[in-house]
Amino acid sequence: MSEQRINGQIRVPKVLLVGPNGEQVGEVRVEDALRLAQEADLDLVEVAPGANPPVARLMDYGKYKYEANLKAREARKNQANTVQKEIRMGLKIDTHDYETKRRNVEKFLDGGDKVKVIIRFRGREQSRPERGVKLLQRMAEDVSEYGFVESHPRQDGRNMVMVFGPHKKKAQAMAEARKRKTDAEKAAARGKDDESAPEAEAGAES
Repeated sequence: MSEQRINGQIRVPKVLLVGPNGEQVGEVRVEDALRLAQEADLDLVEVAPGANPPVARLMDYGKYKYEANLKAREARKNQANTVQKEIRMGLKIDTHDYETKRRNVEKFLDGGDKVKVIIRFRGREQSRPERGVKLLQRMAEDVSEYGFVESHPRQDGRNMVMVFGPHKKKAQAMAEARKRKTDAEKAAARGKDDESAPEAEAGAES
């Protein structure tokens, strides 16, 4: 928007003029286009400088910039960058710890984030990489409802790594979380109303 030329900044002999409602006016001298803009209390804005002749439109440039900035802010607010979380576990993880890790993986995936699961091999465990693959495959099956395998198990020094991608987009997950919060607040408000109703009735009877 800052590079767009408006009004007197447009220094070409002719423009292909577009009216304020998108109607095609045609090729006119820039002086005539500026006069029309002034008569309509609008701005002449160059919208396609690379065209021959350049395309210019009659519009309220201040309003146009305001609305464009509003849309850009809204887009930034709604934009959600996927974060990659990390879950670490040992090859000899017990059932309770595994279930805790699994729930965390599911929570992150359900929130729209990627998850890198890292298995740390200790000592002679490095000679049994197939056990690491088996554990990661078990995790993949357990969390399949929430995500998919984006990167299959690979050895990285003493670690074995697998990356899961979420089925949900981050923005979708955030929207669902906001809806759940709103629904919970509405339910809580209804609950308070229900509690106060008997008290009001009792007061009326006395």
